[in-house]
Amino acid sequence: MNSEEDFIKKLISNSQKDAAFKKLLDMYQVKLYWLIRKLVITHDDANDVLQNTFIRVYKGLPKFTQNSSLYTWMHRIAYNEALRFIEQNKKKHHVSIDDVNSSYLDTLMEDSFFEGNEIQTKLQRILAGLSNKQREIFNMKYYDDMKFREIAALTGIKEGTLKTSYYNTVSLIQSTIQNIETTPLQKAD
Repeated sequence: MNSEEDFIKKLISNSQKDAAFKKLLDMYQVKLYWLIRKLVITHDDANDVLQNTFIRVYKGLPKFTQNSSLYTWMHRIAYNEALRFIEQNKKKHHVSIDDVNSSYLDTLMEDSFFEGNEIQTKLQRILAGLSNKQREIFNMKYYDDMKFREIAALTGIKEGTLKTSYYNTVSLIQSTIQNIETTPLQKAD
């Protein structure tokens, strides 16, 4: 029996669940936070989605079938929670997803946890214009330095499709980054 199977047994054991879940938080909280943060943009929203993610993980552990690794399963939950959050915001404010992305960008510079320079701000503008799936693929490859086969395992998308999406996104970024105006995102002094 491997260590992940043992760990999962502890997670669903009544006597060891709390200690094992604390260890799970220590192991994956930061990694999942950044996955979520790249999708929802702001620190506060990412924390809310992360909390919802771990609630779903906690409740779902007894039903975890181990058809994938524990991290892959949690990654999917986090990604779906982030999309759910974005969709709820869209419905709550009766706006299009483009307007939601624009709103996130407008608050990005006000976020005390964002330390981006002009190039990073331009990149965020471009990424906000991508579909959630394109943005996720780009983030996992560019920021997380994941291999295409790892991304394929997490997303269920074929490697060839991932490569095409990633390199098309890189090409789009390269061709448009110099033409993006950053004035609306400048911090007020």
